[in-house]
Amino acid sequence: MTKIEEPTLLAVAQEAARAAAAELVSRFRQRRGLRGDSGAADVRAKSGPTDLVSDADLAAESAIADVLAARRPDDAILAEEGGASGEGALRWIVDPLDGTINFLFGIPVFAVSIACDDGEGTLAGVVLDPIRDECFAATRSGPPTLNGESIRASARDELATAMVATGFSYDSALRTRQAAVLAQVLPRARDIRRAGAAALDLAWSACGRYDAYYERGLKAWDLAAGALIASRAGLVVRELPADEEDPSGLVVAPAGLIDELQALVGGA
Repeated sequence: MTKIEEPTLLAVAQEAARAAAAELVSRFRQRRGLRGDSGAADVRAKSGPTDLVSDADLAAESAIADVLAARRPDDAILAEEGGASGEGALRWIVDPLDGTINFLFGIPVFAVSIACDDGEGTLAGVVLDPIRDECFAATRSGPPTLNGESIRASARDELATAMVATGFSYDSALRTRQAAVLAQVLPRARDIRRAGAAALDLAWSACGRYDAYYERGLKAWDLAAGALIASRAGLVVRELPADEEDPSGLVVAPAGLIDELQALVGGA
């Protein structure tokens, strides 16, 4: 894959993200004032009563699929709702609505995340915030941007003054262990934020709104685009390995504080 092709893939990702965003914004406005529970006609549970999928997720994913079918018909797709399809050398990793629970409760913090990889890593990625009209983007060889303007991550080297973002699992047992880890991090950091959308956590880290971020239990579609953008913005991106109890995860931070933060969260 050449540098010349990376911008082409990025343009496709942006077009697909915009198509999904149009579906989400329309439905978000319609849902204002509704409770975000699984009893609603357009909402149903997936792995449990707190892990929900809505018609908005499905409509946004369909809009993305239509763009990819028109622009990249020979590529493979891994989508949160639709699963894996196709056998192309390039694969599109799609989260049509990251932050579904926020969306359903009327909290305007959610995003579309689309990435393309070639088996060796992510080539291009987009995280689009439909409400703020903020499009974070990067390619493997190019600069990270926010609405076309270059961004740079924090270079903070003291955890005591760092704003750290995280997220929590839908699984209650894992949430209990995550709470114990949080209790270790909170006294050592400036403060903790939990916005409820991993892709935005990564994008906001990339532009310096957060200094660092960690979370376990992420899926490929949660992190593929955001991790690329964060890395290109100057952050260190490391895997948190799985252990006997907990799934793998991610820790993202400036070089000057990544070791300290990972020491606190790596054994979660």
